[in-house]
Amino acid sequence: MLQQTQAPRVVAKYKEFLKNFPTIKTLAKAPLKKVVLVWQGLGYNRRAVNLHRAAKAISKLRSFPKTKQALINLSGIGSTTAGDTLAFAFNKPEIVIETNIRTVFIHCFFKDKKSVHDKEILPLIEKTLDKKNPREWYFALMDYGASLKKTYSNPSRRSKHYAKQSPFKGSNRELRSKILKYFLVYGKHPATIVAKALSMPNEIVKNNIEKMKKEGLL
Repeated sequence: MLQQTQAPRVVAKYKEFLKNFPTIKTLAKAPLKKVVLVWQGLGYNRRAVNLHRAAKAISKLRSFPKTKQALINLSGIGSTTAGDTLAFAFNKPEIVIETNIRTVFIHCFFKDKKSVHDKEILPLIEKTLDKKNPREWYFALMDYGASLKKTYSNPSRRSKHYAKQSPFKGSNRELRSKILKYFLVYGKHPATIVAKALSMPNEIVKNNIEKMKKEGLL
């Protein structure tokens, strides 16, 4: 859920999601439609599909995957999320970088430099990592990074990877969300009917529906 969504927006949906799917097995057995319905409001609905697929894969195993490669083999999990899972769920000394951690290292080690690449930061994270209790160390860094943004002009803006998310309103992401909601409420209909209901061009709606079908979202 924290992929591309800020923590304050995630908290309420996280609690609701766990209430509906308290275990990996209940999530794996749930119909995809219910999973996506509960997910509504977070955006990037493909994450719900990936999470559902991952739960199905994990439920067939004897235990939860605890190596980076085993986690990466699951749907929707790349190197970053795998590292996060190992560090925060299992307290393993994996190298983790996110916006607040990045902020701390840019502020402390790259005061006058612009366009700082993560490749320059990662060795410093590795050298300073508390290998006995990495989870708490990362929590401290993240809290410190969040406070730095309130005190200084956001240091993470000097990161080479800094990018503002494009507005949701009027975007294709918004259209995809509307298409998904239409199908969740009204069921299966031809693209022309959906396009008319949403007051959008037929071809654009049709192309989006085809992509969403390939992704497993529809």
